[in-house]
Amino acid sequence: MTTQEEFRVVGGLKVAAVFYDFVESELLPAIGFDADVFWRGVEEIVTDLTPVNTELLKIRDDLQAKIDHWHRERAGQEWRHDEYVEFLTEIGYLQAIESFPEIETDGVDAEIADIAGPQLVVPVSNARFAINAANARWGSLYDALYGTDVIGNENGQEPGAEYNPGRGAAVIRYATAFLDRVIPLDGISHGDVNVYGLDHTDDGVRFVASQASGNTHGLKDPQQFVGYCNKQQGCGYLFRNHGLHLELRIDPEHAIGKDATANVADVILESAVTTIQDCEDSVAAVDAEDKVAVYRNWLGLMQGDLKATFNKGGRESTRLLETDRVYTATDGGELVLSGRSLLLVRNVGHLMATDAILHGDDQEVFEGLLDAIVTTACAMTDRLRDGYRPNSSSGSIYIVKPKMHGPYEVAFTDMLFARVEQLLELQPHTIKVGIMDEERRTTANLPACIGAAKKRVVFINTGFLDRTGDEIHTSMLAGPVLPKETIKQQPWISAYEDWNVDVGIRCGLPGRAQIGKGMWPKPDEMRQMMDVKQAHPEAGANCAWVPSPTAATLHAMHYHAVDVRRVQKQLAARKLANLEDILTPPLGEATALAAEDIQNELNNNAQGILGYVVRWIDQGVGCSKVPDIDDVGLMEDRATLRISSQHMANWLLHEVVTEQQILETFRRMAEVVDKQNEGDPSYERMSDDFDNSIAFQAACALVLEGSEQPNGYTEPLLHQYRRRKKVELKH
Repeated sequence: MTTQEEFRVVGGLKVAAVFYDFVESELLPAIGFDADVFWRGVEEIVTDLTPVNTELLKIRDDLQAKIDHWHRERAGQEWRHDEYVEFLTEIGYLQAIESFPEIETDGVDAEIADIAGPQLVVPVSNARFAINAANARWGSLYDALYGTDVIGNENGQEPGAEYNPGRGAAVIRYATAFLDRVIPLDGISHGDVNVYGLDHTDDGVRFVASQASGNTHGLKDPQQFVGYCNKQQGCGYLFRNHGLHLELRIDPEHAIGKDATANVADVILESAVTTIQDCEDSVAAVDAEDKVAVYRNWLGLMQGDLKATFNKGGRESTRLLETDRVYTATDGGELVLSGRSLLLVRNVGHLMATDAILHGDDQEVFEGLLDAIVTTACAMTDRLRDGYRPNSSSGSIYIVKPKMHGPYEVAFTDMLFARVEQLLELQPHTIKVGIMDEERRTTANLPACIGAAKKRVVFINTGFLDRTGDEIHTSMLAGPVLPKETIKQQPWISAYEDWNVDVGIRCGLPGRAQIGKGMWPKPDEMRQMMDVKQAHPEAGANCAWVPSPTAATLHAMHYHAVDVRRVQKQLAARKLANLEDILTPPLGEATALAAEDIQNELNNNAQGILGYVVRWIDQGVGCSKVPDIDDVGLMEDRATLRISSQHMANWLLHEVVTEQQILETFRRMAEVVDKQNEGDPSYERMSDDFDNSIAFQAACALVLEGSEQPNGYTEPLLHQYRRRKKVELKH
């Protein structure tokens, strides 16, 4: 935590020296902006909007207190849904749906408005991960198949230290079948081709495929062929299907291409069309020093000069942003495609504060205010960078805003963004907003939320973990909730998923904005992902989250299989999802569960909490692959922590379990987590000294104090304990 001696006084603000130096020496020179104007504008925004933010948080607390009181008065009574909905309406929690306001967002890039495809979410605090995600716009299908379990290990296809030709042949068969589905030839399979080539005509060039017999065939749809590159560039043919590009790389001298049909050395897929660079749930940023590291990486991405140097296999490597891809179009002109994902940045929500700036009576500034100002300023350098296509060809800045509760908070974000635009002399509505539909009050009032920022909205999404965490906390006093896996099977969750799409379509998002779905959490289980995740585009989502660049390349195949715009047009005619189901809490007779089932649920929750928290607190890692209780690696961030801690807190409150049982479970699971991390030299064991392990204490507090946390969020306690740990590490 920043000490008083480490601040610079600027007007009525005390600015942490590390943050002040970043702004003065790096940020403002990058955008050519006057320092006095900047700091004066920051102070005005903080002064004017802090009371508004504070009042919105008070409204959250007041509504929760009224809901708690309502449930407390009816404890033990039969559930009366009509009375419950009427009550939510009376207190202003639920607003009547008078219309579905159509968004009016302009200047939206094609990657958001027109192209359906995978979306990555990555902690921007990790430069290497951030660059990898930005570069995941294009990915090798051959590598994605060869290196994952999509290709089985049977029949001599097992991977190993050396290249396995049998596995390589299976990869080529899989890719060939994919090509036959998405860019089919007229009359033959891609597997029958001897040579690919071009037929030059007066109207341009045509893609042709020749058999060994000399017979030639074109594409069933010749319009799918859009360009090519020559041998000096690395010979390839470029196609487009459902808005996504794919490239056949031809190289008879390549280790794969020399033995492959038609010398196809690889199939390159346009993969992560968009990437959210995250300042929030996947980041452990608890003070000014951490925030500067986050902002510096985002600035580097926007400038195009971010790099990461690391050791891999005993050799030092440096990762840079990919350059653009240049092709010759079918009419002979130049076709340039971005080599990188379109980048959005996720700010923090309205709740937390940061010591990067103190104001008034040495109060920490709301972190969301600072994020909006600084991430927008960083993004202004996108227009100035050399050697790359701009991140946004339309000059827009994309900010995803999480954890907003209802339309008044969305309206506040709209007002905040307008003030930032005024400060930085940007055109109105330059800043676009992504609304994360992961809080219950936002879900129930989604049309009004969209309407509150209808000139900015470019994204809405669903996410089971945060949404269920808020569901549990909102209904904490209503009764014990069902086990987590059973909650997934309740009517409210499918209604919630459909409601998000239905409302998005009715509010005019198709063709202007993204309708998204949540994360695939198992980065090592790609065959399973391929089996189930096509359901997302089939549900009308034009983007869905994946945990890695490899997963993005594989998931891209789903968008080649499904024409999402056509699906959305079909869904526009279906009946609106049932809001009554959404407002039905997932309660059950948990006390009737077998003791073994209750304990297994505790074990699962406690192990997951500890596995994530120990890295967050001790190492400052906000997102990582954490082995679950069965040693299956899961991508974890604060959303998974929120649902697990709220679930245990609910069962404790309703005496399904006891505090002693929870603590005993945490101690046993700490030993499991310690063993799972034996190979990490920087890991600090918890079970050696429970009383002095700050990480272990934090994990327990998340449950024992869970019912008291604002909206069940984990950030307040995580920040508190991480700051303690940083003090310990300094001493």
